[in-house]
Amino acid sequence: MPAPVIVAGEALIDIVVSRRGEAEHVGGSPTNVAIGLTRLGHPTSLATHIGTDERGERISEALAAEHVALAPGSTTAQRTPTATALLGDDGAATYAFKLEWQLDPQLPVPDGAHVHTGSIGAILQPGATAVKEILQRVGETHTISYDPNARPQLMGHAQDVRAQVDDLVALSDVVKASDEDVEWLYPHKSLEDTLRHWVALGATLGVITRGGQGALVYIGGQIHRVALPPVEVTDTVGAGDSFMAGLLSGLLDAELLGGADARERLEQADFPTIEPALARALACAAITVSRAGANPPRRDELS
Repeated sequence: MPAPVIVAGEALIDIVVSRRGEAEHVGGSPTNVAIGLTRLGHPTSLATHIGTDERGERISEALAAEHVALAPGSTTAQRTPTATALLGDDGAATYAFKLEWQLDPQLPVPDGAHVHTGSIGAILQPGATAVKEILQRVGETHTISYDPNARPQLMGHAQDVRAQVDDLVALSDVVKASDEDVEWLYPHKSLEDTLRHWVALGATLGVITRGGQGALVYIGGQIHRVALPPVEVTDTVGAGDSFMAGLLSGLLDAELLGGADARERLEQADFPTIEPALARALACAAITVSRAGANPPRRDELS
């Protein structure tokens, strides 16, 4: 059976403002990944920091409906975080955040589980220190994935967080980022050089998504290009998270994520071995951008 997944990161309420008006949805990049994974059939727990106010209850209920387990201690925030997403005419989103982030560094991680983190929860203090401590504690016995998912409005200047990002990359087996993230984090590096940089730090698989142009992939000492299926874009909210969930799902199904033995298999993998996982990631992203909001597909929607 594929390994269970522990996701550590923010859960919040997305307030989406567009020409159609204003609506609230459960969001947060790690939360979207957790939901994407359960929709694809993977047992997943989310360790986060929300309140017991009305918005926090909405998040808890939404996670329960999606079969995402909420880790103990995740409902101690005084106020549930929010993110306001302003949608442009092209469907692209810009964000403004109100959130506090904390996490228990002693978060239990079951044997054989895969750990995923990223975005605000991996950078914003004081919780970011706990995230790093968790990854350091389980790194020898569990596989780890990381998505920087940069949010300059909260993270500040790239030079202020680049060392943090690199430390997390060094602790991870799989790293995925968008080309926009890379251009912000490493303005003097090409996409290809960034992938080489990640692998030099310690990652085994590096992926950079490029919107409608697909993705660049580094595995086994080589860079490969994969294309996105043709799709009519409604909006891009949650597309990167859906890609991440699809990628992890494919790697989990291939038994390339989980315990130390899975890490050994991933380290020996070549591009054909991971190509089905990349195809699933691209298919998930294509479905998500074809409909409004962060709405990742279920397994039976994939061809």
